[in-house]
Amino acid sequence: MDAIQRARRITWKVLISNFVVMWLLIAMATSLMFVEGRLHWWRAVPALIAAICFTWLCPRILNEILDRRRYPTRQVVVAAVLAVVVAVVGGADPLGWGFVLLCWLGVATLEVPKRTSWSMAAGTCVAGVALSGLAMVTGTSLMGLDLPVGEGLVFSALTYGLFCAIVPPSNRVWVWIWTLAVQAHEGREAHTRLALAEERLRFARDLHDLVGHQLSAIAVKTELAVRLSDMDAGAAKAEMAEVNALTRKALRELRQAVRGYRELDLAAELNSVKGVLEAAGVRCEVHLPYGELPDGVAPVFAYAVREAVTNVLKHSTATFCDITIRFTAQEAELSVRNDGVARRPGADLGSGLTGMGERMAAVGGKMSAHPTDDGEFLLKAVVSIPIAG
Repeated sequence: MDAIQRARRITWKVLISNFVVMWLLIAMATSLMFVEGRLHWWRAVPALIAAICFTWLCPRILNEILDRRRYPTRQVVVAAVLAVVVAVVGGADPLGWGFVLLCWLGVATLEVPKRTSWSMAAGTCVAGVALSGLAMVTGTSLMGLDLPVGEGLVFSALTYGLFCAIVPPSNRVWVWIWTLAVQAHEGREAHTRLALAEERLRFARDLHDLVGHQLSAIAVKTELAVRLSDMDAGAAKAEMAEVNALTRKALRELRQAVRGYRELDLAAELNSVKGVLEAAGVRCEVHLPYGELPDGVAPVFAYAVREAVTNVLKHSTATFCDITIRFTAQEAELSVRNDGVARRPGADLGSGLTGMGERMAAVGGKMSAHPTDDGEFLLKAVVSIPIAG
């Protein structure tokens, strides 16, 4: 499960917890009414049905808001009607059946302007107090058993006012955090796409600079050789010899360019991944040996560093990453440690890390990637010196 899925699950649990509280309060109120002998099934059953329909509808409203970033006005209105039905029929005690009004408020005020949110909160508070007073007058309120109507209204006003001031801001904060997580994820993906586009442009520019001149010269000289073929065979042959030389030179430079991209530069790769990590909010520290690495080690470790950092960005929630390279006369070791443990089985390393393991094995090395006992994730690559292959 990646960071976005975890953020969504946490946000979902917090928002749904209001409905858990609602049903607990409904169960308590119904039990007390039954004990007092004031439970009328002709009122309780319709209220229960309306509450079930309300509970079924609200998660769908949350899905529309969280996933589709769309405010389902029609569904919100239907939920409001159901909430009012529950409060009227069941009794609008704020700590009983009336809590359904507060649950509706917590959902309805998501993704609306702040001023609209406060207006809805004020309206819900007034409606809740009015319905609570009506319930006390008609004898369907538990508060009416122990409190006079005036004191009951004061209690309802304080309770509804407190909840209407707390529920909408707290729910909106969680949705705001979820939105920030989504935007951060999208920004990271956009940064990756931009880096790939820049790399393609750089490769195209280098390729043009390397072989563009030779190809232009080849085109000119082949055209000249065609013209000279009927008039001066010797000159045409000389031009074709130059075309052959230019072609071999272009092919040699093209192979050098491709080899340069295949054999990554370790120093450049370390600078690149450090910049990418820090741009993504991950503090990065790099520890290098004092001497130069033995021949053939740097390109191998450059690939390993790139894949390890890609794994950190894709599959973890790291805030810190440490890259350390050390070597002895017998072997060289690369370790990449981060504090964002990917919650995957150890054997499921992903195609990138699997490919890296195969690449390490091809040069006589070995690679391991696993969570550590101190809650971190460690990737280690070791190659023997001299490099095999």
